[in-house]
Amino acid sequence: MTPRRSALGRSTVPVTELAFGAAGIGNLFTPVTDAEAEEAVAAAWESGVRYFDTAPHYGLGLSERRLGQALRGRPRDAYTLSTKVGRLLRPAPGRGGDDLADGFAVPATHRRVWDFSAAGVRRSIEDSLERLGLDRIDIAYLHDPDDHAEQALTEAYPALAQLRAEGLLGAIGVGMNQAGLLARFIRETDLDAVLLAGRYSLLDQRGLTELLPLAAARGVGVVIGGVFNSGLLADPRPGATFDYAAAPADLLARALELKAVCERHGVPLRAAALRFPFGHPAVASVLVGTRNAAEARDAATMLDHPVPAALWTELKDRELLPPGVPTPEEAH
Repeated sequence: MTPRRSALGRSTVPVTELAFGAAGIGNLFTPVTDAEAEEAVAAAWESGVRYFDTAPHYGLGLSERRLGQALRGRPRDAYTLSTKVGRLLRPAPGRGGDDLADGFAVPATHRRVWDFSAAGVRRSIEDSLERLGLDRIDIAYLHDPDDHAEQALTEAYPALAQLRAEGLLGAIGVGMNQAGLLARFIRETDLDAVLLAGRYSLLDQRGLTELLPLAAARGVGVVIGGVFNSGLLADPRPGATFDYAAAPADLLARALELKAVCERHGVPLRAAALRFPFGHPAVASVLVGTRNAAEARDAATMLDHPVPAALWTELKDRELLPPGVPTPEEAH
């Protein structure tokens, strides 16, 4: 089944329920070939995915180059593309080595420079367009402004708003793995969207405290990333990771309990993890990091898997989900 589309927040930019996260094809942690990257995008497209997200940070520009190449032959009005600003890539001749310290298995040909100035935002967009080889970017997110909040609010956000007013961007937002600062951006700016990673999942509902109700009240669209919490909810087992570190014993036990309940209802844990965020009306899309065709197809299959209302009821009865968390009645 083709994932449903909706406008992102108050914008007219459409997103599919399932979004393709392109960090993986930027060689996140391990190398991916050009062919594997191309096949991953093609498989996502065949599954109905029409929202693709990348960033300069991912593989020092490799993700943008590969994604742009894979999308170049497809009708430009048929898909939505987002990238991010806040890190400029500067050539680093003679640096040598790899970029694994920042998580990517690529040669360290460039260094990242934090820049949330207005000029930095415009430069970042120009550089991204060049790497992508496309004529426009639909959505631009401020990327991880945790330690640069004031400059991001007073310089980077107005620059994005101006690009939106000029028609060069369809929507603007902020992407982070914490909910508090995202809520501040919603209160103090006119964003279209926020991308919240890892803080609204079956294991972590911190996004519900303030951010999601505020987004719903203000008409801000929410894209949820990290629904598997970096692996624990995809395959809970000893050694699995939660937020990119070894999962603590209590969280592993909880994930195994979630899996057992899901299995009793004939539902893979991955399917429940993907469907869960859509219980909240502010959530427009779930972003899944994908590095090959098999993972792209699996994500689409899991999102389409029926999830009975009784599953959510049992999770609450067993206190695996808080009683006030909104849950989908059933998958479409």
